[in-house]
Amino acid sequence: MTLPKPKFVAKIENIFEGIIFSSRWIQAPIYGALMIAAGAYAWKSIEELIHILSDFSKLSEAQIMVGLLSLVDISMVANLVNMVVVGGYVTFVSNIDFNDNKDRPDWLDHINGNSLKTKLAGSLASISAIHLLKSFINITGAANITMTDNQARVILWQSVIHGVFLISMILFAWSERIQRHEKH
Repeated sequence: MTLPKPKFVAKIENIFEGIIFSSRWIQAPIYGALMIAAGAYAWKSIEELIHILSDFSKLSEAQIMVGLLSLVDISMVANLVNMVVVGGYVTFVSNIDFNDNKDRPDWLDHINGNSLKTKLAGSLASISAIHLLKSFINITGAANITMTDNQARVILWQSVIHGVFLISMILFAWSERIQRHEKH
């Protein structure tokens, strides 16, 4: 048999729990900062496109490919930031009232911390793949060039890091599937 809490203890507990619950709003400025940074990164994509187009006739096929991969990379990082901002805000801070907007992302209907981690891991693996491909093209882009030991080490470590991202993504997806399967 448990004794009832004194009223003043229950009141202090309610106030403290309200403060804890309200502390989730501390994350809102972080998401705002990420949106501003994404805007700056969007500007970087315009600079990269101008650079590619202004020197287009002077660039080799490998240089154009690296430039295009840079644009793809910027896009993927922007998608990652958007996922973190929207998914994190909805999961950890507050719901967003979309007013039945048809542009509302479908994935928000079933987002939670685990699915957000899986999506982020997949994005990181994709971004690391782009970086690995860019490094390989930069090193081997010109004809008859062999890799130096340092360049080979860079490729090796980028491959290892990419493998870690892939394994992490697979493990996150597997654990999410297990958790989802146990619920149904």
